[in-house]
Amino acid sequence: MAFNELNSVEHYIIHQLSGVNLNENRLDETKIKYGASWKFQTSTEIERGINEVLVENELKAALVRLNPEITANPDLADEVIYKLRAVLLAVNQVGLVKANEEFFKWLTGEKTMPFGENNRHVPVRLIDFDDLTNNIYVITNQYRIHHRETKIPDIVMMINGIPVVVGEAKTPIRPSVSWLDGAHEIHDVYEDSVPQLFVPNILSFATEGKELYYGAIRCPLEFWAPWRLENDDDALAKRLGLGEVGKELSDLLSPKRLLDILQNFSLFSTDKKKRRIKIIPRFQQYEGANKIVERVKEGKIKKGLIWHFQGSGKSFLMVFAAQKLRRTPELKSPTVIILVDRTDLDTQISGTFNSADIANVETTDNIKELQTMLERDTRKIIVSMIFKFRDAKPNMNTRENIIVLVDEAHRTQEGDLGRQMRAALPNAFLFGLTGTPVNKADKNTFWAFGSKEDKEGYMSRYTFQDSIRDDATLPLHFEPRLVDVHVDKENIDKAFKEFKESAALTDEEADALNKKSAKMAAFLKSPERVSKIVADIALHFNEKVNPHGFKAMIVTPDRYACVQYKEELDNYFPEEASRVVISTSANDKLEFKQKWGIDKSQQEKIVEEFNDAQSELKFIIVTAKLLTGFDAPILQTMYLDKSIKDHTLLQAICRTNRLFPNKSFGRIVDYFGVFDDAAKALQFDEESVKTVISNLAELKEKLPQAMRDTLSHFKDVDRKISGFEGLEAAQNAINTDDKKDAFARDYKFLSKLWESLSPDRILDIYNEDYKWLSQVFESVKPAGDNLGKLLWFSLGAQTTKLIHENIHVGDVHQLDEFVLDADVIEEIFNNPDPKNAKKLEKILAKRFKKHAGNPKFKKLSDRLEELRDKAEQGLITSIEFVKELCKLAKETVQAEKELEELIQEKTPQAALTELFLDLKTDKTPAVVERIVLDIDTIVRMVNFPGWQQSNQGEREVQSSLRKILWVKYKIKDQVLFDRAYAYIKEYY
Repeated sequence: MAFNELNSVEHYIIHQLSGVNLNENRLDETKIKYGASWKFQTSTEIERGINEVLVENELKAALVRLNPEITANPDLADEVIYKLRAVLLAVNQVGLVKANEEFFKWLTGEKTMPFGENNRHVPVRLIDFDDLTNNIYVITNQYRIHHRETKIPDIVMMINGIPVVVGEAKTPIRPSVSWLDGAHEIHDVYEDSVPQLFVPNILSFATEGKELYYGAIRCPLEFWAPWRLENDDDALAKRLGLGEVGKELSDLLSPKRLLDILQNFSLFSTDKKKRRIKIIPRFQQYEGANKIVERVKEGKIKKGLIWHFQGSGKSFLMVFAAQKLRRTPELKSPTVIILVDRTDLDTQISGTFNSADIANVETTDNIKELQTMLERDTRKIIVSMIFKFRDAKPNMNTRENIIVLVDEAHRTQEGDLGRQMRAALPNAFLFGLTGTPVNKADKNTFWAFGSKEDKEGYMSRYTFQDSIRDDATLPLHFEPRLVDVHVDKENIDKAFKEFKESAALTDEEADALNKKSAKMAAFLKSPERVSKIVADIALHFNEKVNPHGFKAMIVTPDRYACVQYKEELDNYFPEEASRVVISTSANDKLEFKQKWGIDKSQQEKIVEEFNDAQSELKFIIVTAKLLTGFDAPILQTMYLDKSIKDHTLLQAICRTNRLFPNKSFGRIVDYFGVFDDAAKALQFDEESVKTVISNLAELKEKLPQAMRDTLSHFKDVDRKISGFEGLEAAQNAINTDDKKDAFARDYKFLSKLWESLSPDRILDIYNEDYKWLSQVFESVKPAGDNLGKLLWFSLGAQTTKLIHENIHVGDVHQLDEFVLDADVIEEIFNNPDPKNAKKLEKILAKRFKKHAGNPKFKKLSDRLEELRDKAEQGLITSIEFVKELCKLAKETVQAEKELEELIQEKTPQAALTELFLDLKTDKTPAVVERIVLDIDTIVRMVNFPGWQQSNQGEREVQSSLRKILWVKYKIKDQVLFDRAYAYIKEYY
């Protein structure tokens, strides 16, 4: 029997979770579990209509079973169901995340109804969290649901008649089809077409049998995460077969685990663009938080050290742990104290708590206030600073149910903070979290947090390698440049005898260090050296960073060097392209303070602007600020010209490892010579840290083999034959899906190396071969929305540049510079900043130009002109102008939506493809079919009603056709071009 999605992965999931073997149509007796376990029902056995999300008879039975007031009067169940239906229906008005958040309150028992005596409000339970056997767990497959259109998700899992999990299974047979295709279907298709199904959703999952990934509603695919098992003995033997996913499925989707995620690990937060988002934990956050809770509940061991690598989500781990500790009844309303580093209080951690709407959170940076809170026995989550414990009195509170979570715990080695904390709270639980491993020499840190019962002193570890494997962070590359400006070791050692760097230096301390070693400072800041480095930064940034849409940070020796770098950088970039972020002190000259001093709100604005991909700001120049606790995923390259090492260095370079679209690594460009001896720069007992940074020299060594591997798919193809014939020969060499996918995998690896190394001179000798391979790759990429396209990726900027060199065919079609959607418009409407209004005005003008000839857009365009005139004549205020502009923008978005729907309705079936299939013979080369598919795909994208009567429409279609025939397939045949164009004109 041939394998497909249904009889292998989908049936395997059902068998794994419920014991039912659908391939043999019988029940596997050994798998039936009693108590809280999944029962299989076919979708036809479930009593519901195709438009209904809830299985209402099941839900009603559960309401009667779990609520004494409803048991006494079962009709009350209908009133609850009416309320739930209203939440489902509201999804179209309020959006999926807000509807899910409202339903979540019902699922977790936060909602009340006036069912008690004298209409007293009582909580309504839809699910029993205390006795899990009181709930009914049903798994089904091929579940039809209709909203805007009919969809059939592979797996749906229901608790008490409420669908809480949706899963998509993909075939394990074709290499290029992966879990990503299933996730794409859930996220981009189902959530839009049948949003009501996702209103009660806890999580969704996707697998092709080899890997299992899961995500919350509206979670972008790059943030879906794998579920792993801790201490999994099969880690080495796994090699990804069906057996592995089974264990992980059974673990993640067990009723106990799912309900724990629902009750204690689901957060609703507001992002920087004021959008509501849902957050569920990655497995290391779930496991770390639960270990803290378990240890506190057991009460035997009073401490624990958690090392989770930089960027893997410690802030959320602390939020999840604090929330679950506060909700655990046997802890009798504990106090949870979160202690952060001195600079972070109002930023990352408290920002995370506040945006996630966690109840009962107090923030204080005052030891007296903290002392008062503890003496008054405050039972809340208190966020404060580690360093405040320097002034703490012994026995501030002797209660046992106080739990302290210390962020960046290695900092407690400064002074004797660990002991002071223990003296102040003698019976509390102390947990240290760190993003860098703690050296055995840091005795204070191990004394305060490390427990001898834990292996190697760590209660939970999540290493650099783990985070790379799980796509939680990106690999880091370092690149030594201008070796002649590096600092010699003798100088460094002298400076550090005078001033030992134990942890992150403040701006003022960095100045002090440089004053104490005047020779060193003179060398570092000599104008000749700085101008040489800045010239190199400009070259490097324009070649390697800017083309990809990323940004950079420059780290200089001290505050005065920041200013020096800024002034030099202004010779290469506009002034607004860089900002200096430093603190000023009372001893600074007035002029220096006025020019460079910034307060907290200004710093936040700069960070926000830096994170905005569309802004002019490309560089942030710092010396100590923003080296820790600064989260800017768009930051890809750090230009380092300062001596830092160990914890501080590891934290600083990890500013570049956050996930961001199309970013495949973080880069450190080293001008100081920090990595001349990489082993010394990162001195940790932990071996794995030695591999945190990979030198570009190692990547260069891998290039020749990667090139040989990729070319090996075309052994007998003559690469000197150019144009159509050459491409045809190449495509015939990889004429099956398996061969194409194998080539794509090798090419993908080669392309990553190429983009990392470009524009290194080593690439010159491979240029021709790489260009040839890139053209083959472009020509065999799946067309349109074909399955498996997610293995095939967009080419990097350097590769694209190479492919298009020496080809001049009309203009390259640039995507619109700004996305215009409801969120953007809303943001401008609520914050009427003239700069944003200017952007919006530009976008609209661009859009109207694109739809020239369409009467609807002509009218909108005239209104824009009218509005401009009014503003220029001073007839309306600037705020009115912005509001009218937003109104116009909303109508434009709506008009474009309607136009798109119209195009889709009117597009004939792919007549061109059908005609070709009629004429196709066995001798027709594979490439012809691809040409036709490409023409059909691209014409559907660019045409619009009445394009044949518009010069612009004809130009668009002709230019697209030329790109396919002349550029992509090298067919410069005018007769073929004319025939194809005439055909398109008739059928489209």
